[in-house]
Amino acid sequence: MTSGVRGEGIDQYAVIGNPVAHSKSPSIHARFAEQTGERIEYGRVLGTVGEFAGDVRAFVETGGRGMNVTVPFKLDAHAFANTLTPRAAAAGAVNTLAFNADGVLGDNTDGVGLVRDIEGNLGVGLKGTRVLLLGAGGAARGVVLPMLDCGVAALTIVNRTASKAQILVDHFSDAAHAANVRFSGGGADSVEAGPYDVIVNATAGSLDDALPTCDDASFGPGTLAYDMMYSAQPTVFMRHAETLGARSSDGLGMLVEQAAESFFLWRGVRPDIGAVLRALRLELSKSI
Repeated sequence: MTSGVRGEGIDQYAVIGNPVAHSKSPSIHARFAEQTGERIEYGRVLGTVGEFAGDVRAFVETGGRGMNVTVPFKLDAHAFANTLTPRAAAAGAVNTLAFNADGVLGDNTDGVGLVRDIEGNLGVGLKGTRVLLLGAGGAARGVVLPMLDCGVAALTIVNRTASKAQILVDHFSDAAHAANVRFSGGGADSVEAGPYDVIVNATAGSLDDALPTCDDASFGPGTLAYDMMYSAQPTVFMRHAETLGARSSDGLGMLVEQAAESFFLWRGVRPDIGAVLRALRLELSKSI
């Protein structure tokens, strides 16, 4: 286990993952702290697969107040927390831990990060829209409930293995019914006719420059094609969507928004993400 250098009298936070050296979380939270005047230090913890609980306890024993959790430990964090927020319980995964007198609180800020990026930063209101969610893994699972809660009219989940999409539909069916959302899922044949308002790529395909299976007719000039991955250059999914006339975005804003939600959970202060997002985008452009 490795972590950042700790300062005396300053609250300690970190991101835990394996690998973790690439994580932008320390840079994001350092900017949040500078902006808000919060006295924190934020480092990285290289977690050991199979030893997650021990690594987290060691961090807490040295004064750790909270952690962000990235792959492959989000399920471990869910099991480790003794209290879960409703959105973490629904997602079945945890990306934020807060350590306090009551124990360990587990939260999942991914979904709210996605919604805030789409609505706040990209200016696309989700209420009443038709949304297509590509993928049925952990990334997709974390955003379903926040999507349902923000008032979409319809949400369709499509996955190469149709049964995995159906598992998510079954899991969230009560929430969809309560929100009066038309909710369905399965394989490629589950796609409704006509262009969607928003298409979210929650697969990891863009990491390998692989295009997810999706009907080209689902894209139109009024469609926002959103890839949860991000890179210096537009992803293959973004490029494909643009050839079909859609507007596209990567997931960098989601990364910053979910971090801001974690920061708020820990410190009770909500940072302004605009300047931070612009700085990260500039860093990415310089890496080309």
